[in-house]
Amino acid sequence: MSNWTEMAREIAENVLFPVADSVDADGEIPDSHFETLAADGFYGLAAPGEEGVTPSVLVDVMETLCGGCLATAFTWMQHHGVVAGLAASPNTALQDRYLDGLVDGTVRAGVALAGAIPVPPTLWARSVDDGYVLDGVSPFVTGWGIVDLLQVSARDEFDDSIVHVIIPAQPLRGLTAEELPLIAARGSNTVRLKFDGLAVPRDLVSAVVSPEDFAKSQLFGSWINGCMAMGITRRAISELEALGVDADPFEEQAARARLDLNAALEGRAEIAEARARASELAIRTATALVTAKGSSSLLAGNTAERLMREATFTLVAAGRPAIKSALLERLGRD
Repeated sequence: MSNWTEMAREIAENVLFPVADSVDADGEIPDSHFETLAADGFYGLAAPGEEGVTPSVLVDVMETLCGGCLATAFTWMQHHGVVAGLAASPNTALQDRYLDGLVDGTVRAGVALAGAIPVPPTLWARSVDDGYVLDGVSPFVTGWGIVDLLQVSARDEFDDSIVHVIIPAQPLRGLTAEELPLIAARGSNTVRLKFDGLAVPRDLVSAVVSPEDFAKSQLFGSWINGCMAMGITRRAISELEALGVDADPFEEQAARARLDLNAALEGRAEIAEARARASELAIRTATALVTAKGSSSLLAGNTAERLMREATFTLVAAGRPAIKSALLERLGRD
């Protein structure tokens, strides 16, 4: 059985972290990062029955990789939603076409989810005889130019159901991309996609789900996205310890934050509050590292200032209104 946590730690420390500052400065992720993850089986973690991949192992791996290089891990994380979604799809022909390649990493995927979440949504699907036509915007889509496929989610304009389709991640008739100048994880190639009558044949529809089932599925995704903040916290703690700073209080707070996230997944706590705690902790540990490093942290291109920007990124990336409200309440406390 693979020791996924140890393998992730080896990749994070020996492949990702040594060049994370330069990846951030250049805004480009080496393809070798993704090749390494694929070679060690990390693209198939969300596949049903993957040996040794419990939820606790999954988040440990993701936190570790996020602490190695957020741009790489953030891009790679999107892939797993497509694997899980396609594995559960009633469209067996689409599974046969793509799933094996997705699991072994020879095919890479991302998600265009955010257009279906708001009410009203920003991306609509109109049913036609041979499939759907998509119109609107998906505001934050990661991996453009890096991934091969996108799972796009839109709301049916007739019954409000959520339509999931698999399309090539490339310019298409009725689809245009606008690059977004992110403050962190720039190498993730995050774009805004505009859909203007994009025709999607029915054989590329992976699933159609009710609004209620779609809302339930968002809990797991929100829990997973907490790994970004926790990974940054882990890295900041390691850097503080390397400077000889007593980081035990932050270690204890990180353990509590992870327990809160896990409790939220199990229905014993609010996910918005747990996510807010994790992002606030990332900000505080990164701030402590900037302080401990001193004036050198004011110079662009060092780990402390990068982690500070990445911690800020987690305040709103993959956020929801409830998380925003919980964060503002926490940040406003004396």
